[in-house]
Amino acid sequence: MRCWWPDGLRGADPLMVAYHDEEWGVPVSDDRALFERLALEGFQAGLSWATILRKRGAFRLAFADFAPEVVAAFGEADRERLLADAGIVRNRAKIDATIDNAAILLTLAEEHGSFDAYLAARLPRPAPTLKHGSGSQDVPATTPESDSLSTDLRKRGFRFAGSTIVYSFMQSVGLVDDHLPGCFRYLG
Repeated sequence: MRCWWPDGLRGADPLMVAYHDEEWGVPVSDDRALFERLALEGFQAGLSWATILRKRGAFRLAFADFAPEVVAAFGEADRERLLADAGIVRNRAKIDATIDNAAILLTLAEEHGSFDAYLAARLPRPAPTLKHGSGSQDVPATTPESDSLSTDLRKRGFRFAGSTIVYSFMQSVGLVDDHLPGCFRYLG
């Protein structure tokens, strides 16, 4: 058995199932992978996660495999290229935010040794899990920890880093583990 969300209204979505089974909630420590997940969560705002997963390969090509040092150096020609790329979400505010966020992430990495170290200093580990008997209604959209992290990121200049986006990011990279009891990935 797995969590409810990979199963769409028309049955299981293979991309969502693979994401759930292989990635969601698995701890990530690589700064490039952390940047990718945070950027994709920002692009997902207002859209379905399945849409973002279907475009993930194009995002990786368009954003230099989410290497923050490369993305931070993108200029106006890159912004125009991204706005013309039908393979990704062509939203100027989200594109600009991703480029600017890459530079801020690099600053955080320099200050703390890595972006992962910055996150480790702000969030408890191991990741908290849902209590036995929890259901989908018990999975929060935000927590005090996501509120605090969001506030700090936004204070530093991050955009598309509200508490809901940050909490989804935290779920994605294993900073919280919201697999439901009964799911084969549940660790509680």
